[in-house]
Amino acid sequence: MIIHSHFDVNEKGHLTIGGVDTVDLANEFGTPAYILDENVIRENCRTYRRAAAEYFGEDALPLYASKALCFTGIYKIAAQEGMGVDCVSGGELYTAKKAGFPAEKIYFHGNNKTDKDIRDAMDMGVGTFVVDNHEELCAISKEAKKRGITQRILLRITPGIDPHTHRAVVTGNVDSKFGNPIVTGQAMEIVKAALQTEGVHLVGLHCHIGSQIFDLEPFSDAASIMVRFIADIKRECGFEVEELNLGGGFGVRYTEYDREIDYASSIRDIASIVTGFCKENDISMPRVILEPGRSLVAAAGITLYTVGSVKEIPGFRTYVSVDGGMPDNPRYALYQSQYTAVIANKANQAKDQRVTIAGRCCESGDLLGENMELQSAERGDILAVLVTGAYNYSMASNYNRLPRPPIVMVKDGKARIAVKRETYEDITANDVL
Repeated sequence: MIIHSHFDVNEKGHLTIGGVDTVDLANEFGTPAYILDENVIRENCRTYRRAAAEYFGEDALPLYASKALCFTGIYKIAAQEGMGVDCVSGGELYTAKKAGFPAEKIYFHGNNKTDKDIRDAMDMGVGTFVVDNHEELCAISKEAKKRGITQRILLRITPGIDPHTHRAVVTGNVDSKFGNPIVTGQAMEIVKAALQTEGVHLVGLHCHIGSQIFDLEPFSDAASIMVRFIADIKRECGFEVEELNLGGGFGVRYTEYDREIDYASSIRDIASIVTGFCKENDISMPRVILEPGRSLVAAAGITLYTVGSVKEIPGFRTYVSVDGGMPDNPRYALYQSQYTAVIANKANQAKDQRVTIAGRCCESGDLLGENMELQSAERGDILAVLVTGAYNYSMASNYNRLPRPPIVMVKDGKARIAVKRETYEDITANDVL
Protein backbone atom coordinates (compact mmCIF):
# COMPACT_ATOMS: atom_id res chain seq x y z
CA MET A 1 0.00 0.00 0.00
CA ILE A 2 1.28 3.47 -0.95
CA ILE A 3 -0.34 5.96 1.51
CA HIS A 4 -3.89 4.79 0.68
CA SER A 5 -5.24 1.30 0.08
CA HIS A 6 -6.48 1.92 -3.48
CA PHE A 7 -2.90 2.59 -4.61
CA ASP A 8 -0.86 -0.56 -5.16
CA VAL A 9 1.89 -2.14 -7.25
CA ASN A 10 1.08 -4.93 -9.73
CA GLU A 11 3.12 -7.88 -10.99
CA LYS A 12 4.76 -5.65 -13.62
CA GLY A 13 6.05 -3.35 -10.91
CA HIS A 14 3.66 -0.62 -12.06
CA LEU A 15 1.62 1.68 -9.84
CA THR A 16 -2.11 0.94 -9.90
CA ILE A 17 -5.15 2.96 -8.85
CA GLY A 18 -8.33 1.05 -8.14
CA GLY A 19 -6.65 -2.00 -9.64
CA VAL A 20 -5.93 -0.26 -12.98
CA ASP A 21 -2.36 0.00 -14.28
CA THR A 22 -1.40 3.69 -14.38
CA VAL A 23 1.15 3.12 -17.14
CA ASP A 24 -1.63 1.72 -19.30
CA LEU A 25 -3.75 4.75 -18.44
CA ALA A 26 -0.95 7.10 -19.48
CA ASN A 27 -0.54 5.22 -22.76
CA GLU A 28 -4.27 5.29 -23.48
CA PHE A 29 -5.19 8.82 -22.40
CA GLY A 30 -1.87 10.66 -22.62
CA THR A 31 -0.26 12.93 -20.06
CA PRO A 32 -0.73 15.04 -18.09
CA ALA A 33 -3.97 13.43 -16.95
CA TYR A 34 -6.04 13.51 -13.79
CA ILE A 35 -7.18 10.04 -12.70
CA LEU A 36 -10.00 9.52 -10.16
CA ASP A 37 -11.11 6.32 -8.45
CA GLU A 38 -14.92 6.60 -8.45
CA ASN A 39 -15.37 3.86 -5.88
CA VAL A 40 -13.27 5.81 -3.35
CA ILE A 41 -15.39 8.94 -3.81
CA ARG A 42 -18.61 6.97 -3.40
CA GLU A 43 -17.39 5.17 -0.29
CA ASN A 44 -16.29 8.45 1.28
CA CYS A 45 -19.75 9.90 0.62
CA ARG A 46 -21.32 6.87 2.27
CA THR A 47 -19.04 7.20 5.30
CA TYR A 48 -20.22 10.75 5.87
CA ARG A 49 -23.85 9.89 5.21
CA ARG A 50 -23.85 6.94 7.62
CA ALA A 51 -21.97 8.76 10.37
CA ALA A 52 -24.07 11.93 10.10
CA ALA A 53 -27.30 9.94 10.31
CA GLU A 54 -26.09 7.77 13.18
CA TYR A 55 -24.65 10.50 15.38
CA PHE A 56 -26.62 13.64 14.46
CA GLY A 57 -29.92 12.08 13.39
CA GLU A 58 -31.56 10.97 10.17
CA ASP A 59 -32.21 14.53 9.02
CA ALA A 60 -28.49 15.44 9.12
CA LEU A 61 -27.11 16.21 5.68
CA PRO A 62 -23.53 16.19 4.40
CA LEU A 63 -22.97 18.62 1.52
CA TYR A 64 -20.26 18.09 -1.05
CA ALA A 65 -18.14 21.26 -1.18
CA SER A 66 -18.00 21.81 -4.92
CA LYS A 67 -14.95 24.07 -4.92
CA ALA A 68 -12.73 21.05 -4.21
CA LEU A 69 -13.51 19.48 -7.59
CA CYS A 70 -16.23 20.68 -9.92
CA PHE A 71 -17.48 18.99 -13.09
CA THR A 72 -20.85 17.58 -14.05
CA GLY A 73 -19.96 13.99 -13.19
CA ILE A 74 -19.17 14.77 -9.57
CA TYR A 75 -22.66 16.25 -9.06
CA LYS A 76 -24.21 13.09 -10.46
CA ILE A 77 -22.25 11.02 -7.96
CA ALA A 78 -23.27 13.33 -5.10
CA ALA A 79 -26.93 13.08 -6.08
CA GLN A 80 -26.82 9.30 -6.36
CA GLU A 81 -25.19 9.05 -2.93
CA GLY A 82 -27.85 11.20 -1.28
CA MET A 83 -25.62 14.22 -0.65
CA GLY A 84 -26.44 17.89 -0.82
CA VAL A 85 -23.90 20.27 -2.35
CA ASP A 86 -22.57 23.70 -1.64
CA CYS A 87 -21.70 26.03 -4.50
CA VAL A 88 -19.72 29.25 -4.27
CA SER A 89 -20.13 30.78 -7.73
CA GLY A 90 -22.43 31.11 -10.70
CA GLY A 91 -20.23 28.68 -12.59
CA GLU A 92 -20.61 25.99 -9.96
CA LEU A 93 -24.36 26.57 -9.87
CA TYR A 94 -24.53 26.27 -13.64
CA THR A 95 -22.52 23.04 -13.58
CA ALA A 96 -24.80 21.56 -10.92
CA LYS A 97 -27.84 22.60 -12.95
CA LYS A 98 -26.42 21.06 -16.12
CA ALA A 99 -25.82 17.82 -14.20
CA GLY A 100 -29.46 17.79 -13.08
CA PHE A 101 -28.65 18.15 -9.39
CA PRO A 102 -31.80 18.90 -7.32
CA ALA A 103 -31.71 22.64 -6.63
CA GLU A 104 -33.49 22.36 -3.30
CA LYS A 105 -30.43 20.53 -1.91
CA ILE A 106 -27.99 23.25 -3.01
CA TYR A 107 -26.54 25.69 -0.47
CA PHE A 108 -25.20 28.83 -2.15
CA HIS A 109 -22.10 30.28 -0.45
CA GLY A 110 -19.73 33.14 -1.18
CA ASN A 111 -18.68 36.39 0.48
CA ASN A 112 -19.54 38.60 -2.52
CA LYS A 113 -22.54 37.31 -4.43
CA THR A 114 -23.36 39.62 -7.31
CA ASP A 115 -26.90 40.67 -8.16
CA LYS A 116 -26.70 38.37 -11.18
CA ASP A 117 -25.57 35.48 -8.97
CA ILE A 118 -28.58 36.06 -6.72
CA ARG A 119 -31.00 36.25 -9.66
CA ASP A 120 -29.56 33.14 -11.31
CA ALA A 121 -29.71 31.15 -8.06
CA MET A 122 -33.34 32.12 -7.50
CA ASP A 123 -34.15 31.27 -11.12
CA MET A 124 -32.74 27.81 -10.41
CA GLY A 125 -34.75 27.43 -7.23
CA VAL A 126 -31.65 27.09 -5.02
CA GLY A 127 -32.81 25.85 -1.64
CA THR A 128 -30.63 27.83 0.76
CA PHE A 129 -28.47 30.95 0.59
CA VAL A 130 -25.62 31.22 3.10
CA VAL A 131 -25.60 34.97 3.74
CA ASP A 132 -22.24 36.57 4.43
CA ASN A 133 -23.03 40.22 5.17
CA HIS A 134 -25.69 42.95 5.55
CA GLU A 135 -25.44 44.17 1.96
CA GLU A 136 -26.07 40.68 0.67
CA LEU A 137 -28.98 40.21 3.06
CA CYS A 138 -30.59 43.35 1.64
CA ALA A 139 -29.92 42.30 -1.96
CA ILE A 140 -31.49 38.87 -1.41
CA SER A 141 -34.48 40.46 0.32
CA LYS A 142 -34.98 42.91 -2.55
CA GLU A 143 -34.89 40.18 -5.21
CA ALA A 144 -37.09 37.80 -3.21
CA LYS A 145 -39.77 40.48 -2.64
CA LYS A 146 -39.71 41.35 -6.33
CA ARG A 147 -40.50 37.69 -7.07
CA GLY A 148 -43.04 37.29 -4.30
CA ILE A 149 -41.07 34.51 -2.61
CA THR A 150 -39.48 33.91 0.78
CA GLN A 151 -35.88 32.73 0.47
CA ARG A 152 -34.51 30.27 2.99
CA ILE A 153 -31.19 31.49 4.45
CA LEU A 154 -28.38 30.69 6.88
CA LEU A 155 -26.06 33.36 8.27
CA ARG A 156 -22.31 32.85 8.09
CA ILE A 157 -20.84 33.32 11.56
CA THR A 158 -17.16 33.61 12.51
CA PRO A 159 -16.51 31.68 15.73
CA GLY A 160 -12.99 33.09 16.28
CA ILE A 161 -11.02 29.84 15.97
CA ASP A 162 -7.41 29.55 14.79
CA PRO A 163 -7.01 25.91 13.66
CA HIS A 164 -3.21 26.26 13.17
CA THR A 165 -3.22 25.34 9.51
CA HIS A 166 -1.81 27.29 6.55
CA ARG A 167 -2.95 30.91 6.88
CA ALA A 168 -4.28 30.90 3.29
CA VAL A 169 -6.88 28.26 4.18
CA VAL A 170 -7.93 29.62 7.59
CA THR A 171 -11.48 30.98 7.48
CA GLY A 172 -12.81 30.96 11.05
CA ASN A 173 -10.68 33.48 12.93
CA VAL A 174 -12.01 36.92 13.83
CA ASP A 175 -9.99 38.77 11.16
CA SER A 176 -11.46 37.05 8.10
CA LYS A 177 -13.12 38.17 4.89
CA PHE A 178 -15.82 35.58 5.61
CA GLY A 179 -18.78 35.96 7.91
CA ASN A 180 -19.69 37.94 11.02
CA PRO A 181 -17.62 37.63 14.20
CA ILE A 182 -19.34 36.72 17.45
CA VAL A 183 -16.87 38.53 19.73
CA THR A 184 -17.38 41.94 18.06
CA GLY A 185 -21.16 41.76 18.36
CA GLN A 186 -21.61 41.79 14.58
CA ALA A 187 -22.97 38.24 14.52
CA MET A 188 -25.83 39.13 16.85
CA GLU A 189 -26.48 42.31 14.86
CA ILE A 190 -26.99 40.45 11.59
CA VAL A 191 -29.17 37.83 13.30
CA LYS A 192 -31.47 40.57 14.55
CA ALA A 193 -31.45 42.23 11.15
CA ALA A 194 -32.32 38.98 9.36
CA LEU A 195 -35.22 38.32 11.72
CA GLN A 196 -36.67 41.72 10.74
CA THR A 197 -35.96 41.44 7.00
CA GLU A 198 -38.81 40.72 4.61
CA GLY A 199 -38.46 38.14 1.88
CA VAL A 200 -36.11 35.85 3.82
CA HIS A 201 -36.63 33.02 6.27
CA LEU A 202 -33.75 32.64 8.69
CA VAL A 203 -33.41 28.96 9.57
CA GLY A 204 -29.92 28.77 10.99
CA LEU A 205 -26.24 29.48 11.16
CA HIS A 206 -23.13 28.45 9.27
CA CYS A 207 -19.47 28.38 10.27
CA HIS A 208 -16.28 27.07 8.70
CA ILE A 209 -12.92 27.31 10.42
CA GLY A 210 -10.48 26.27 7.69
CA SER A 211 -9.05 23.38 5.74
CA GLN A 212 -6.58 20.49 6.08
CA ILE A 213 -7.06 20.25 9.86
CA PHE A 214 -5.95 17.08 11.63
CA ASP A 215 -6.76 17.90 15.25
CA LEU A 216 -10.28 17.49 16.60
CA GLU A 217 -9.96 20.31 19.14
CA PRO A 218 -10.57 23.23 16.73
CA PHE A 219 -13.77 21.56 15.46
CA SER A 220 -14.90 20.86 19.03
CA ASP A 221 -14.19 24.44 20.07
CA ALA A 222 -16.08 25.82 17.07
CA ALA A 223 -19.06 23.56 17.75
CA SER A 224 -19.24 24.58 21.41
CA ILE A 225 -18.95 28.30 20.55
CA MET A 226 -21.72 28.01 17.95
CA VAL A 227 -24.05 26.19 20.33
CA ARG A 228 -23.48 28.83 23.02
CA PHE A 229 -24.25 31.50 20.44
CA ILE A 230 -27.47 29.69 19.53
CA ALA A 231 -28.39 29.79 23.23
CA ASP A 232 -27.62 33.53 23.33
CA ILE A 233 -29.89 34.09 20.31
CA LYS A 234 -32.72 32.23 22.02
CA ARG A 235 -32.35 34.28 25.21
CA GLU A 236 -31.93 37.64 23.46
CA CYS A 237 -34.24 37.25 20.45
CA GLY A 238 -36.65 34.48 21.39
CA PHE A 239 -35.61 32.71 18.20
CA GLU A 240 -34.57 29.05 18.18
CA VAL A 241 -32.11 28.07 15.48
CA GLU A 242 -33.33 25.11 13.45
CA GLU A 243 -30.19 24.33 11.47
CA LEU A 244 -26.45 24.45 12.23
CA ASN A 245 -23.92 24.06 9.44
CA LEU A 246 -20.54 23.15 10.95
CA GLY A 247 -18.62 23.34 7.66
CA GLY A 248 -15.83 20.97 6.69
CA GLY A 249 -12.04 21.00 6.86
CA PHE A 250 -10.90 17.53 7.94
CA GLY A 251 -7.34 16.85 6.80
CA VAL A 252 -6.23 14.34 4.19
CA ARG A 253 -3.12 12.18 4.15
CA TYR A 254 -0.84 13.46 1.37
CA THR A 255 2.43 11.93 2.63
CA GLU A 256 3.52 9.21 5.00
CA TYR A 257 4.12 11.91 7.62
CA ASP A 258 0.46 12.93 7.71
CA ARG A 259 -1.92 11.26 10.12
CA GLU A 260 -4.86 9.27 8.82
CA ILE A 261 -8.20 10.51 10.14
CA ASP A 262 -11.15 8.29 10.96
CA TYR A 263 -13.89 10.61 9.68
CA ALA A 264 -16.75 8.62 11.19
CA SER A 265 -15.18 8.68 14.65
CA SER A 266 -14.49 12.40 14.35
CA ILE A 267 -18.13 13.05 13.45
CA ARG A 268 -19.19 10.95 16.44
CA ASP A 269 -17.00 12.99 18.79
CA ILE A 270 -18.24 16.33 17.45
CA ALA A 271 -21.85 15.10 17.73
CA SER A 272 -21.25 14.22 21.36
CA ILE A 273 -20.07 17.77 22.05
CA VAL A 274 -22.98 19.40 20.22
CA THR A 275 -25.52 17.17 21.96
CA GLY A 276 -23.99 17.85 25.37
CA PHE A 277 -23.88 21.61 24.93
CA CYS A 278 -27.47 21.69 23.66
CA LYS A 279 -28.62 19.94 26.83
CA GLU A 280 -26.53 22.20 29.05
CA ASN A 281 -27.92 25.32 27.40
CA ASP A 282 -31.51 24.06 27.23
CA ILE A 283 -31.89 24.35 23.46
CA SER A 284 -33.29 21.91 20.97
CA MET A 285 -30.82 19.92 18.92
CA PRO A 286 -30.63 21.64 15.51
CA ARG A 287 -30.47 19.83 12.21
CA VAL A 288 -26.74 19.51 11.53
CA ILE A 289 -25.16 20.08 8.13
CA LEU A 290 -21.56 19.12 7.27
CA GLU A 291 -19.50 20.28 4.27
CA PRO A 292 -16.78 17.80 3.33
CA GLY A 293 -14.90 18.56 0.12
CA ARG A 294 -11.23 17.65 0.17
CA SER A 295 -11.85 14.61 2.38
CA LEU A 296 -14.28 13.18 -0.21
CA VAL A 297 -12.18 13.53 -3.35
CA ALA A 298 -8.50 14.28 -2.63
CA ALA A 299 -7.26 10.76 -1.97
CA ALA A 300 -9.30 9.41 -4.88
CA GLY A 301 -7.06 11.20 -7.38
CA ILE A 302 -3.62 11.07 -8.92
CA THR A 303 -2.03 13.04 -11.74
CA LEU A 304 0.10 11.31 -14.34
CA TYR A 305 2.97 13.05 -16.13
CA THR A 306 5.73 12.09 -18.56
CA VAL A 307 9.31 12.86 -17.54
CA GLY A 308 11.09 15.05 -20.08
CA SER A 309 14.50 15.66 -18.54
CA VAL A 310 16.61 14.94 -15.49
CA LYS A 311 19.05 17.75 -14.72
CA GLU A 312 21.63 17.30 -11.95
CA ILE A 313 23.40 20.39 -10.66
CA PRO A 314 26.31 18.97 -8.59
CA GLY A 315 26.34 20.29 -5.06
CA PHE A 316 22.85 21.73 -5.42
CA ARG A 317 19.95 19.56 -6.57
CA THR A 318 18.49 17.31 -9.23
CA TYR A 319 15.54 18.56 -11.26
CA VAL A 320 13.09 16.08 -12.75
CA SER A 321 11.01 17.99 -15.31
CA VAL A 322 7.55 16.83 -16.40
CA ASP A 323 5.01 17.80 -19.04
CA GLY A 324 2.68 19.54 -16.58
CA GLY A 325 3.20 21.73 -13.55
CA MET A 326 1.61 24.71 -11.83
CA PRO A 327 -1.16 25.13 -14.46
CA ASP A 328 -2.61 21.73 -13.48
CA ASN A 329 -1.50 21.86 -9.82
CA PRO A 330 -0.73 25.29 -8.36
CA ARG A 331 -0.84 24.17 -4.73
CA TYR A 332 2.91 23.89 -4.20
CA ALA A 333 3.49 27.33 -5.71
CA LEU A 334 0.69 28.79 -3.55
CA TYR A 335 0.98 26.89 -0.26
CA GLN A 336 4.14 24.74 -0.47
CA SER A 337 1.77 21.78 -0.24
CA GLN A 338 3.51 18.45 0.20
CA TYR A 339 2.85 15.44 -2.04
CA THR A 340 4.03 11.89 -2.59
CA ALA A 341 5.43 11.06 -6.03
CA VAL A 342 6.18 7.70 -7.66
CA ILE A 343 7.74 6.69 -10.96
CA ALA A 344 4.72 4.66 -12.00
CA ASN A 345 6.63 2.27 -14.26
CA LYS A 346 9.23 1.66 -11.50
CA ALA A 347 6.92 1.60 -8.50
CA ASN A 348 8.44 -1.62 -7.16
CA GLN A 349 11.92 -0.09 -7.05
CA ALA A 350 13.48 1.71 -4.12
CA LYS A 351 13.36 5.49 -4.00
CA ASP A 352 17.06 6.30 -4.23
CA GLN A 353 17.02 9.99 -5.13
CA ARG A 354 15.96 13.28 -3.60
CA VAL A 355 14.74 15.57 -6.34
CA THR A 356 12.86 18.72 -7.20
CA ILE A 357 9.95 18.01 -9.54
CA ALA A 358 9.73 20.89 -12.00
CA GLY A 359 6.95 21.85 -14.37
CA ARG A 360 7.28 22.97 -17.96
CA CYS A 361 6.23 26.60 -17.53
CA CYS A 362 8.52 29.56 -18.11
CA GLU A 363 8.46 30.34 -14.39
CA SER A 364 11.08 29.59 -11.72
CA GLY A 365 8.35 28.90 -9.18
CA ASP A 366 6.75 26.23 -11.37
CA LEU A 367 7.48 23.32 -9.06
CA LEU A 368 5.44 20.36 -7.83
CA GLY A 369 7.71 19.68 -4.89
CA GLU A 370 11.24 19.91 -3.53
CA ASN A 371 13.43 17.43 -1.68
CA MET A 372 11.08 14.62 -2.69
CA GLU A 373 12.08 10.97 -2.57
CA LEU A 374 11.81 9.31 -5.97
CA GLN A 375 13.02 6.33 -7.95
CA SER A 376 15.77 7.09 -10.49
CA ALA A 377 14.04 8.87 -13.34
CA GLU A 378 14.77 9.19 -17.02
CA ARG A 379 13.11 10.68 -20.06
CA GLY A 380 9.91 8.84 -20.98
CA ASP A 381 9.14 7.57 -17.46
CA ILE A 382 5.61 8.05 -16.15
CA LEU A 383 5.56 10.06 -12.95
CA ALA A 384 2.52 9.92 -10.67
CA VAL A 385 1.74 12.55 -8.06
CA LEU A 386 -0.67 11.04 -5.53
CA VAL A 387 -3.71 12.51 -3.75
CA THR A 388 -4.50 15.22 -6.31
CA GLY A 389 -8.28 14.84 -6.44
CA ALA A 390 -8.96 18.12 -4.61
CA TYR A 391 -7.97 21.64 -5.61
CA ASN A 392 -6.00 20.58 -8.68
CA TYR A 393 -8.47 20.50 -11.57
CA SER A 394 -10.62 23.11 -9.83
CA MET A 395 -7.66 25.53 -9.57
CA ALA A 396 -6.13 24.70 -12.95
CA SER A 397 -5.29 27.44 -15.44
CA ASN A 398 -4.09 27.92 -18.99
CA TYR A 399 -0.87 29.67 -17.98
CA ASN A 400 1.60 29.65 -20.89
CA ARG A 401 -1.47 28.72 -23.00
CA LEU A 402 -1.27 25.11 -21.86
CA PRO A 403 -4.48 23.05 -22.29
CA ARG A 404 -5.96 21.62 -19.11
CA PRO A 405 -5.66 17.84 -18.72
CA PRO A 406 -8.58 15.41 -18.96
CA ILE A 407 -10.26 13.75 -16.01
CA VAL A 408 -10.33 9.97 -16.32
CA MET A 409 -12.58 7.99 -13.98
CA VAL A 410 -11.71 4.43 -13.07
CA LYS A 411 -14.31 2.10 -11.60
CA ASP A 412 -14.27 -1.66 -11.16
CA GLY A 413 -11.24 -2.08 -13.41
CA LYS A 414 -12.54 0.09 -16.26
CA ALA A 415 -11.60 3.63 -17.30
CA ARG A 416 -13.62 6.33 -19.02
CA ILE A 417 -13.24 10.00 -19.87
CA ALA A 418 -15.23 12.28 -17.53
CA VAL A 419 -13.79 15.57 -18.78
CA LYS A 420 -12.12 15.82 -22.18
CA ARG A 421 -8.61 17.17 -22.60
CA GLU A 422 -8.62 20.77 -23.74
CA THR A 423 -7.25 21.56 -27.16
CA TYR A 424 -5.55 24.65 -28.55
CA GLU A 425 -8.83 25.34 -30.33
CA ASP A 426 -10.60 25.37 -26.95
CA ILE A 427 -8.06 27.85 -25.62
CA THR A 428 -8.49 30.25 -28.54
CA ALA A 429 -12.27 29.77 -28.92
CA ASN A 430 -13.13 33.11 -27.29
CA ASP A 431 -10.38 35.14 -28.93
CA VAL A 432 -11.64 37.83 -31.31
CA LEU A 433 -9.53 38.53 -34.40
